[in-house]
Amino acid sequence: MACGPLERRRRYWTIIGFVSIYVLILIVFPSAAIAQWIVPGTGSVLAQVGDDFEDIHWEYHLQSPKSSRDLDGQERLPAGYSANGRWYESVKRGHPDIIRRVDTPQGGLPGSRGSLLLQSLHTGIPGRPGFRLAQDDLVADVSYRLGGAIPVARGPSVVVRLFLPPVDQWERRSGPHFGFRVALETATVRRSPSMNPVANPANLKTYWPGIFIEFESKPDGSKHDYAHFRLRANRYGNDYRSRQIPITGWWTLGISVTPDGAVHYFAKPGVDDLTAADHLASEYPYGFRALTFKTFFFNVCSSDDGKSWSTPWILDDPTVYLVQ
Repeated sequence: MACGPLERRRRYWTIIGFVSIYVLILIVFPSAAIAQWIVPGTGSVLAQVGDDFEDIHWEYHLQSPKSSRDLDGQERLPAGYSANGRWYESVKRGHPDIIRRVDTPQGGLPGSRGSLLLQSLHTGIPGRPGFRLAQDDLVADVSYRLGGAIPVARGPSVVVRLFLPPVDQWERRSGPHFGFRVALETATVRRSPSMNPVANPANLKTYWPGIFIEFESKPDGSKHDYAHFRLRANRYGNDYRSRQIPITGWWTLGISVTPDGAVHYFAKPGVDDLTAADHLASEYPYGFRALTFKTFFFNVCSSDDGKSWSTPWILDDPTVYLVQ
């Protein structure tokens, strides 16, 4: 029996309603079950992005004063950038005060001669110490160099080797000192006039999960100096403490994103490739499922008191991989 126009419209809107509700569940209320992770470093190297710092003429143009839009709304352009076009200043928070190629510390990747030093004194508004925790960002150019973000269906991951200096070189302050993070996009959900939830691909939201290194300093009341990883974030948007960092020296950190939109965090001492045994956690941060991988970046934090330098961080061979 043929359907009339009214019946067809009802069926149409019923189908749209079911599809919209399904998309809403996937995006806003992801399942607690997370797919098997991808070990960062799996697949092929994406050579267009990342860096090995082996060029002895590697250079970064600071273009000071730097931006501090998050604090005073000022984007002080032109922004800083590396001569090789692979790094740029965050116009939200500005870049570290020192971005310089240095000799690779002992125990680094075999054959590596160059690494990158990041350190800051003024992490807040230039020329105006804020006397509170602030941070600078160095951003890898991924989306621009590739002509767009990477769909998570391709299984992107990023790995970096990070040198943790001896404890006596750390800024004497408890709290976050360093961050290794990724920029991901998810779809937001709006309601149509009929109140049916509708996923609109044009409404994309960027969020920034990652691995932080936190320090507990004896001058601030801790019995011993020690550090640990803190992960951003669980499905409710809360950061939480992960494993303790028992030794300084070289560490390998990695973050991967699986096609189901989950984020996976890994870390191990040394510079060997990551394995499944180095898994820290898997999450849908903020309850989001990622759709695309935009870039990765590093945070350098300090007390922004005008006299205390941040902990000096040295990183090497940040590399992006794709499973397919």
